[in-house]
Amino acid sequence: MSSHANPDIRRHVERLTADGIDVVRVIYPDLIGTDRARDVLVDHLPSACEHGLAFCRAVYHTSPQGDVVPVAGGLDAGLPDVCVRPDLSTLSVLPWEPGVATCLGEVTDPATSAPAAESPRDLLRGVLARCAAQGLRPVVGPELEYFLLEPAPQSPTGWRRSPETTGAVYTAGLRADPGNHLLRTLRALRDLGLGVVTGNHEFDGGQYEINLTHSEALDAADRAFRFKAAVKELARKEGNLATFMAKPFKDAGGSGFHLHLSCQDEQGDNAFGDPTGSYGLSATARHALAGILAHAPALAALANPTVNSYKRFGPDTLAPWLIDWGLDNRSAMVRVPPERGSGARLELRLGDASANPYLLVAGTLAAALLGVHAGEEPPAPLEGYGYDTARSAVLPMDLSAALDALEADTDLSELLGKDFTTSYLSYKRNEVERFQRHVTDWEFTEYAYHL
Repeated sequence: MSSHANPDIRRHVERLTADGIDVVRVIYPDLIGTDRARDVLVDHLPSACEHGLAFCRAVYHTSPQGDVVPVAGGLDAGLPDVCVRPDLSTLSVLPWEPGVATCLGEVTDPATSAPAAESPRDLLRGVLARCAAQGLRPVVGPELEYFLLEPAPQSPTGWRRSPETTGAVYTAGLRADPGNHLLRTLRALRDLGLGVVTGNHEFDGGQYEINLTHSEALDAADRAFRFKAAVKELARKEGNLATFMAKPFKDAGGSGFHLHLSCQDEQGDNAFGDPTGSYGLSATARHALAGILAHAPALAALANPTVNSYKRFGPDTLAPWLIDWGLDNRSAMVRVPPERGSGARLELRLGDASANPYLLVAGTLAAALLGVHAGEEPPAPLEGYGYDTARSAVLPMDLSAALDALEADTDLSELLGKDFTTSYLSYKRNEVERFQRHVTDWEFTEYAYHL
């Protein structure tokens, strides 16, 4: 380590070394929320902090299958770099990997030193700055579901649900989780410092939900991102697969990513509660709700970001299908839980588990902020069980329609940033094109013999 290293960095290195840590894993999210990373030997951490770690910018434009999608600034620019510097304020020790700590990385354009245009974390920061200018500090509580799968060589996919127990919704213990996956995972995530609070087996076999405590929006998105990466890593360590895919099985429901959203005012009080307001909500909360409803078609492109996402939608799925809201109504797209006062909040139930946490939070806050600016009231709340198309408009029913809605929603896309929106639309439309060219097993079974 250089004697000229920043004293704060030097102290971090000394503390890590004293704790037996010799590697720091620097991670950051790509466009789809997958963690990209590099392991740095502790002795080289000062250099990584000073000069940064070079990554090809096209990592933002690389598909899950390894294709580099032609997005402006990538292939056409000769595959330039982005620079990633460790954010040592986010350091934590990996409980399941001896000698390894991890931290988030800050991503910049080396030519300008400005945040990279596609950086999801910086996109959220930009939206939060706009909220702060309005005197609002968003607070978010994430809830995520996922499926745990175990190897099944005879299965067409090579995986099966672990376990395949049905009817075990809202349970814990060995009846629904004979391998004790949930207990081990909760404890490891607690030790990682992610603010997990509860967990249970969910509706379908092998499906679990773990809730994170609420916090300031950027911190909540950071923890949700690291949560997803950690759950997948823990499952792989045991030879299993944890998937946040929206709907991995046709005979089971999907996995959601619900956001509980409130805002603090400049005095630190909950800006969404008002005992004298309609429904016990302040004008700010009602306007934010109206904004989320108004921009829901475009928001779906971020909250439901894959071709598979839209197979989770439909009548009687317990997933949103219509653009509506309700008072403590889980069949609505936005649910207002029964707490009021300091507990007043909105629960957006639109997102599925495949969503990039930073983009889901940023898009939701952008839509809410536009609603606050517009000052409009929401329609009457849903009464009874939802899914009646005579009462509410239908959300986009495929990814193409959602992307078109995002492009058409100039207010939302401009608040998110034109450079980001252009890159995201290009990347995701390529995904749609690749899917449309793919011949599925269903097509072969349906047509090959008789046609």
